[in-house]
Amino acid sequence: MKRLQWPSWMPIDPYILLLLGTVGLAALLPARGTGADVASGASTAAIAFLFFLYGARLSTREAVEGLKHWRLHVTVLACTFVVFPLLGLAARGLEPVLLTHDLYTGLLFLTLVPSTIQSSIAFTSMARGNVPAAICAGSFSSLAGIVVTPLLAAALLGGSGGGFSADSLVKIVLQLLVPFLAGQVLRRWIGGFITRHKKVLGYVDRGSILLVVYTAFSEGMVQGIWHQVSAVRLAGLLAVEGVLLAVMLTLTWYGAKALGFHREDRIAIQFAGSKKSLASGLPMASVLFGAHASLAVLPLMLFHQMQLMVCAVIAKRRAHDPEAATAPVPPVAASRIAVGTAPRSD
Repeated sequence: MKRLQWPSWMPIDPYILLLLGTVGLAALLPARGTGADVASGASTAAIAFLFFLYGARLSTREAVEGLKHWRLHVTVLACTFVVFPLLGLAARGLEPVLLTHDLYTGLLFLTLVPSTIQSSIAFTSMARGNVPAAICAGSFSSLAGIVVTPLLAAALLGGSGGGFSADSLVKIVLQLLVPFLAGQVLRRWIGGFITRHKKVLGYVDRGSILLVVYTAFSEGMVQGIWHQVSAVRLAGLLAVEGVLLAVMLTLTWYGAKALGFHREDRIAIQFAGSKKSLASGLPMASVLFGAHASLAVLPLMLFHQMQLMVCAVIAKRRAHDPEAATAPVPPVAASRIAVGTAPRSD
């Protein structure tokens, strides 16, 4: 019998259905008391292990080689940590007419988190872009975000950030950067094992995120903050995020052209510079926002699904551009990726 596969025409990533199911589970059976403490400790450990795996997967040689393409990486970092936050600040005028204060805070936080790694690589590969550049751009963005995102949150969110402090920065560094560096150090001994078992470890990636989502939304349910969100507000948030994504996709594509980048580099810039990472944003939000983390990450969760769906369509179109016919086949295959079968949720 053939294995059942998710239909390629289905516009929703099945992992997003798991995320929604996790939110529903947290609404019906939120973790309380000792259970909440256990869930919180387990999610912290899971995210630390997730970034340990990121570090063990990244080839140090590839990272060093990627530094040679510094103009591309500076462009991606500028899109992620300068242009995105400026657009987030520009959306302040939508509060309170279209967005509540908490939803706007979550939207602004969304613009501060780093770019993705896996999905940037996969979509760049599908579109026949510069895959090595996408690998390095996503990795550099994630590393920079460990420090830059909390600092930007302190500067732009102020008191809305749940009390940012030096202690918050230390917690984020210990939870994300230290495990990543440990993975890099141990890569020479465990790199082969991780490569051989990457499919199984991929489930660890996803499970870690689901655990963090459950913990955050459970805390929100216990604190009774969900009565603040209505269907009209959610619709308004989706509309704003749609405009935000469209603006960033346009700026990264035509802006990279104006800066003189070739087609392959422009593809890497567009996909790495227009995305936001769920895997990095969730643990940061749990530290920065505490009990209000569930509302803070809601805009990020919605934007994450939106960017996967839209970028899957764009990547398929880019692959059929006339210029793509003469482009070399990228070293990382992404032939299985389509709308509804997006890469791992990073």
